[in-house]
Amino acid sequence: MSLITTMTRNWLTRSTKPFLFENKYDDILDYKDCENLGLYVHIPFCKKICEFCPYCKTIYDTKACDEYIDYLLKEIEMVGQMYDNQRQSLSTESLLKISQSCEYDTPHKKTVTSLYFGGGSPALAANRIDEIISKIQEYFIITEGIGVELHPEDLTISTLSKLKNAGVDKISIGIQSFQSHSLSMLGRSSLDINKIKEAINSVEFETVSMDFIFALPNQTIDDLKYNIDTAFTIGANHIAIYPFIDFTFTNKENKIPTMDKKTKRKLLDEVTLYCQSKGYTRDSIWTFSKNHTAKYSSMTRDNFLGFGCSATTLLKNQFKVNTFSVDGYKDRISKNKLPTALTTYFTKRQRMIYYLFWTAYTTRINSDDFNKFFGKSLKKMYGLELFIAKLLGFIIEKDGIYQMTLKGAFYYHYYENYYTLSYIDKMWYILGNESFPEKIVL
Repeated sequence: MSLITTMTRNWLTRSTKPFLFENKYDDILDYKDCENLGLYVHIPFCKKICEFCPYCKTIYDTKACDEYIDYLLKEIEMVGQMYDNQRQSLSTESLLKISQSCEYDTPHKKTVTSLYFGGGSPALAANRIDEIISKIQEYFIITEGIGVELHPEDLTISTLSKLKNAGVDKISIGIQSFQSHSLSMLGRSSLDINKIKEAINSVEFETVSMDFIFALPNQTIDDLKYNIDTAFTIGANHIAIYPFIDFTFTNKENKIPTMDKKTKRKLLDEVTLYCQSKGYTRDSIWTFSKNHTAKYSSMTRDNFLGFGCSATTLLKNQFKVNTFSVDGYKDRISKNKLPTALTTYFTKRQRMIYYLFWTAYTTRINSDDFNKFFGKSLKKMYGLELFIAKLLGFIIEKDGIYQMTLKGAFYYHYYENYYTLSYIDKMWYILGNESFPEKIVL
């Protein structure tokens, strides 16, 4: 693990205690009073495995996918039923408090902000997306929409129509690049831009987002301008430009060289300034939208429940990860047990750092939101760190809102890269090789 990551973690958590993930889990997930709760569903099937992709996935087979979804529906049912059972045990005073904080809650359904499908290629299960959404809606009230990720090969009018009819109002297309040389480097085939344009303009969605990778070898700002302009011209109203991250367990056959820090920073700044010059709104470190209604982010939520292989769940004091094994997942569900592989229980400071790290992904932190979530003053807990960040030119403050500068956004990305390679890389590698490891110390 990187020394800088360890030292930063120790300082911010005021402890030398590592993150300990153990092979245990709670039979009951206590999410009844979680505000701003999101949902995530993982569909791990792909027609082809991309070498650069670190996510949990397996080769698509119609029968295997259908069988997996049958178990997925059961997991949703198991977790969904917990809410009603938890409420029945509460006092009238507690129920009133929850109702005041979550105005849409009912005695049998929990209010959630959003539902996102990731993978893998979730659109391969388009014929059953409506069934999954219907099962979720038996237990949850979704207030901010439903999003689905798509591989460009799945981008057909027929598939989009099925998603639209199922209630999906946001789509995210993993383009990566419109340029053949970059796609070839990533092991992807060239794209038919006209076909993509025809499909996304035939079926209307609230958000049409396109994902791109930056910091590929020899990539220039002109390359990225072309991707950005093409995306917005053919029908996207939102884009995500993610940095290439060299996970240790990917790209074994086709190793892609990493871009040096100085060039990467210049490129990220140029992308940001170009998007801002075009009038696009920056929603997060790597995302820009054409209008304020176009939003797509499965990451920036205070709490969330995850369903399916490798899906994670974040609650007020714990973080858990489902097994990455499809067979292990089905075996647990068949026994009416949660498919949790590992769980960590946060100290208060650890939970604060997790909150701040992912909230900062939006490029801004609202001190009032922090104070409400933790019942503690942000300045009291991290006043020194905020002062240093302002002194270094990473953030500016106005009315209790801390906004990242261009410099701050780059260094967030720079540290996020350390975090990913120090924590996520190790965890995903182990989980990809062991269905239920005994423990992981990070």
